[in-house]
Amino acid sequence: MEIAYYNGEFINIDTKVIPIQERGHQFGDGVYEVIRVYNGELFLAEEHLARLQKSADAIQLKLPLEITDLLELMKEGIKRSTIKEVEVYIQITRGIAPRTHYFPDVVPQLAMTVKPARQTNVEKREKGISVVLTEDERWANCYIKSLNLLPNVLAKQNAVINGFDEAIFVKDSFITEGSSSNIFVVKDGIVYTPPATKKILHGITRATVFTLAQENNLQVIEKEFNEQFLLDADEAFITSTSLEVQPIAIVNQHTLPLRKPITRLLQEQFTKLYQK
Repeated sequence: MEIAYYNGEFINIDTKVIPIQERGHQFGDGVYEVIRVYNGELFLAEEHLARLQKSADAIQLKLPLEITDLLELMKEGIKRSTIKEVEVYIQITRGIAPRTHYFPDVVPQLAMTVKPARQTNVEKREKGISVVLTEDERWANCYIKSLNLLPNVLAKQNAVINGFDEAIFVKDSFITEGSSSNIFVVKDGIVYTPPATKKILHGITRATVFTLAQENNLQVIEKEFNEQFLLDADEAFITSTSLEVQPIAIVNQHTLPLRKPITRLLQEQFTKLYQK
């Protein structure tokens, strides 16, 4: 059962609740997180909530609940949903007030949904996805997981209507990340990923895969790399909460090598984390 939470109570997910003067609705003035649940258990929830706090601090937004209380609220939502494989979406906005650009003195608003997890495409998980390179026109603080996602939405839509699965952003000739993912490249047995600067979202799955690679004696280097470095890769993959570790098969019209031993290893190691 899909359920929602808003203004202090659990409600039907289709209930109309957003006031016209909600700042998240009018300005995108808020932050969010998506947390995966496997077999009824939250996965990496503490890491996600720590990033939620970091994002809120970055936009001077006080969370309406303590992190421990948010954790308990999510557990209650999962229990009420009765679904074992779900995604929990949490959104915090600055609140409801007459539309002004400066911050109003109002109470922040919390919304949450608990919905069935998106199904992984088995064929694409095995063979890989196609990606298209796209100019990164987003703002300078992409490390903040804010509600302002229009450039990401446009990039993803343009990718999809042109037959690709994901858009990979390029800024000042360097690869940054995907429209809804982080990116890794494997070359000569070494794993590369763009550094966790303000230019990219500091992905929770990204950090987990980074650690798994090191635990499996793989050298991992954070460095900026360009389009040609990606095209010359032995392997490439993206990471996200919903996709986990997804290999890349095609970049623009260029096909990457079919063998993906390191990507396969990291897929397996990541899966083991929530199958324990």
